[in-house]
Amino acid sequence: MTTELVNIALKKAERSRIEEVDFNNLPFGKHFSDHMFVADFVDGQWQNLQVVPFDSFTLSPALSSLHYGQSIFEGMKAYKNEAGEVLMFRPLENWKRMNVSAERMCMATIPEEVFMGGLEALLRVDADWVPNTPDSSLYIRPYMFATDVFLGVAPSKTYRFCIFTCPVGAYYTKPPKLKVETEYIRSAPGGVGYAKCAGNYAGSMYPTMLAQKAGYDQIMWTDGVEHKYIEESGTMNIMFVIDGKLVTPATSDSILKGVTRDSIIQAVRSWGIDVEERKVSIQEVIEGIENGNLTEAFGAGTAVVVSPYSLIGFEGKDYMLSEIPKEDSLANRIFNYLTDVRTGRVEDTFGWMYKI
Repeated sequence: MTTELVNIALKKAERSRIEEVDFNNLPFGKHFSDHMFVADFVDGQWQNLQVVPFDSFTLSPALSSLHYGQSIFEGMKAYKNEAGEVLMFRPLENWKRMNVSAERMCMATIPEEVFMGGLEALLRVDADWVPNTPDSSLYIRPYMFATDVFLGVAPSKTYRFCIFTCPVGAYYTKPPKLKVETEYIRSAPGGVGYAKCAGNYAGSMYPTMLAQKAGYDQIMWTDGVEHKYIEESGTMNIMFVIDGKLVTPATSDSILKGVTRDSIIQAVRSWGIDVEERKVSIQEVIEGIENGNLTEAFGAGTAVVVSPYSLIGFEGKDYMLSEIPKEDSLANRIFNYLTDVRTGRVEDTFGWMYKI
């Protein structure tokens, strides 16, 4: 899909802020590109599609999304290849997942031509913001929120869809330490864990803060019924290498279907490595660390790509993960492969990349 399929107005910023950014020092989510794409759902259709300078919104105090949480988002990245072309990684998967979230939250769905047309228009005008320094990329944040000015508890009839971008470097500078969470829950069967809605992340902040005060960096979430089975890790899917196999919790209505997760599974299987998507108990993980069968644990997600963990804390005891050389780890092989595909250094055999 291209912008020719939809009418998108363009209002360029009078002055670019790109010279204010040190592209060799990019903290995550601090610098925002010059423009954003906005569209409004009114009278049953998407309208007012436009790329405009990045700026604040004027909102009513009675905006329904501020009171009842109809708000969803996605996370994506764009890269540059050696020829300077802008490439997006599997954007249609994010569009599909955003509409899954929209349906669960009783919100308007977004047509492919609006989502992809907005992405293309925005990345064309802000192409210079896509970094080409090592471990950097342009993070893309599509999101949508309810815009009815009404305090009744009911689905909004109007919505705003927006996309903005920011150049980013590495999310973590060192392998994080995890604490297994057995009191608080992120999601539960029948809930909204599989949707990328704002409330999921708001609810995770307090237990994460407690874990950080205890000396950890992130949480390993367990199931909301028994606190026996591992679900996610912070804001990421989680993966283990056990007996030489890649093992990851099977997705469900309480686990987000990660695009990076799916990409890793496809790539690893193509290398002839066994992959198991199944229930993974915390007991299996602890025993695997103790007997040496579990050699790696890492998170997978758009922001971090792949993030190995250094230890897992459970019931007051820290279990150190084996320190195999980075160059020999499966996590490192995955990270390098995905980076090379995204920047055009190796052939895209899966057809993942979308060129602007």
